[in-house]
Amino acid sequence: MKTILIAEDNPTNRELLRELLEIRGYGVAEACDGKEALAMVEQAPPDLLLLDIGMPLMDGFAVVRKLRENPRFTSLPVVAVTAYAMQGDREKIMNSGFDGYLSKPINSGLLVQELSRLLAHPNTESVPLNQPWEKQIGTRAARAIVNRQPKP
Repeated sequence: MKTILIAEDNPTNRELLRELLEIRGYGVAEACDGKEALAMVEQAPPDLLLLDIGMPLMDGFAVVRKLRENPRFTSLPVVAVTAYAMQGDREKIMNSGFDGYLSKPINSGLLVQELSRLLAHPNTESVPLNQPWEKQIGTRAARAIVNRQPKP
């Protein structure tokens, strides 16, 4: 089973990503900030790292820079998961050592495409991609995520 580390400070985003990955048969580990993510990679390297850019203690740019400095992790696939979606952001991110880029809110079809591209044995068959993410992860999980969103 392929293991994916989610490094994301927002618990709702972590839960959504975890659900989308687990229903496709991936093992999931989670980190709440950049320092924790770096420590987890060093302790038990995942097959792929989904890395938020804007995190406390150490942002995604610093994490990927540290990883790329270590010969053990130069080939670890790292996908930026970010709200930075302005013109030029993708290029800046890709030129910083990331292997992929996903903008928030997460599009499950694009997530699966990135996983397929970066992992040798993608787990893409178990859930149809033409369904909204709420149906993919189940009604109960979707309600839990929506109910935790901050009220305007």
